[in-house]
Amino acid sequence: MQNNESQNMANGLQSKITRHFAIEQGVFLLLMAISLFGIVIISFSKKDGYAYWLFMVLVFGILSIFVSKLQSQTNDNDFANIVKEQGLHWLHTLLVVIVSSLLHKSGQLSDEGASLVILLLLALATMLDGMRIGWQFTVLGFFLAASTIVIAFIESFMWACVGLAIVVAAGTYYWERKQCNTKALNADPLQR
Repeated sequence: MQNNESQNMANGLQSKITRHFAIEQGVFLLLMAISLFGIVIISFSKKDGYAYWLFMVLVFGILSIFVSKLQSQTNDNDFANIVKEQGLHWLHTLLVVIVSSLLHKSGQLSDEGASLVILLLLALATMLDGMRIGWQFTVLGFFLAASTIVIAFIESFMWACVGLAIVVAAGTYYWERKQCNTKALNADPLQR
């Protein structure tokens, strides 16, 4: 009976982890999609792109705290500490982004330059946050940094960024799926 209860608890935890994987993958894809939307905005209006990326710092921060909350439900991490760390991380990012907006207002940065600087700051903050909450955020940060370079050097950058996004999204989905399957096989003694 004790073994049966342990098996039920293990199955419940595995089910929760699988559900959280699906939600985390959804958040990752959402962040990729809104990043592509921001790239589309930059291609039409440099000034609107600047405002969009300012707002995206808040969105990325909120969604990363949400993912951390999910992760704290399946491990022993204290959610209050996570919110404090994540909140400070994204608050500091927002402060640096505000400083860059002051450079823009002073005329030191053009609209396009300000958009790219903010996108690069968001890329760095996302990469660093990935060290805390998961490799997908690090990959997303690298995608944002690569997109910044593509925008700066390629005239018709939209399709290059879309292609890069498809490769990154498919690669992360495939890799995470492979990891989940490996964990499931290792956890189930009947599959060995």
